[in-house]
Amino acid sequence: MDRLEILESQSVFILREAYRSFKNLVMLWSIGKDSTVLLWLARKAFFGHIPFPLMHIDTCHKIPEMIQYRDRFAMKWKLNLIVGKNSTALEAGQTFPAGAVSRLDCCAALKSEALKHTLSGEWPRWVLDHKTGDFVQQQGGEPFTGVIVGARADEEGSRSKERYFSPRDQHNDWDVGDQPPELWNQFKTDFAPGTHVRIHPLLDWTELNVWEYIERENIPIVDLYFDNGAGSRYRSLGCAPCTSPVESTAKDIGEIIEELRSGKFANIAERSGREQDKEDGCGLETLRIKGYM
Repeated sequence: MDRLEILESQSVFILREAYRSFKNLVMLWSIGKDSTVLLWLARKAFFGHIPFPLMHIDTCHKIPEMIQYRDRFAMKWKLNLIVGKNSTALEAGQTFPAGAVSRLDCCAALKSEALKHTLSGEWPRWVLDHKTGDFVQQQGGEPFTGVIVGARADEEGSRSKERYFSPRDQHNDWDVGDQPPELWNQFKTDFAPGTHVRIHPLLDWTELNVWEYIERENIPIVDLYFDNGAGSRYRSLGCAPCTSPVESTAKDIGEIIEELRSGKFANIAERSGREQDKEDGCGLETLRIKGYM
């Protein structure tokens, strides 16, 4: 087996173990390349059918092409897709784009708080109706306590402290120092009642591995990752006001792989274009302790 086959096998094992171990399971889908690879792996793990819902937290400030991509493939792949958002903050204009709060406070409200309350069922959920293609509002629902996430250890500092099965408290808060050991592929999946668990099947993948797998599997991804002739592209996707493209003429996956192997991005952090990371002196750890993805 080559490196990609080993990673794929490990991720499929983690996905199946999560499904076996946790009743109320959901997978987060950010629309980016990592969570789309994770979605692809889940379809492989369960033979084309994903037996748990997907959830997207919509800040209503995403790059429009991301939402178009989300809706197109949710319909094509018949995904059970749930969308959550912080309607109160959005309607009150308590956001960074409105000039009311900092980038970090905006992330905390539109991402962390929205995720926490959508997972718990306290806030409304919008569910995709495959007959009409519309999202229908539902009032809450059963809480999700097992959450599958496409985080990678090499992506930024705080993610390197994660485990494949990473416990949170009942409020989704993360104690970085209280993580179970995972030695010799032995994973702890039995946690105390009320524990929320984040599952990270891509933890040992690198950015290069992800792109190599996308190329091998011919996975469709949003065109924002490629140069459209302007001499720039997005390397990491997020909200439009806080995500900047990088200078790059890579127009296809092969050229992106070459940039990562030996080119200009070989030793540059992937999230260098994400402004909220720069605002937080601890990288993303401050946000992630409070539930950020």
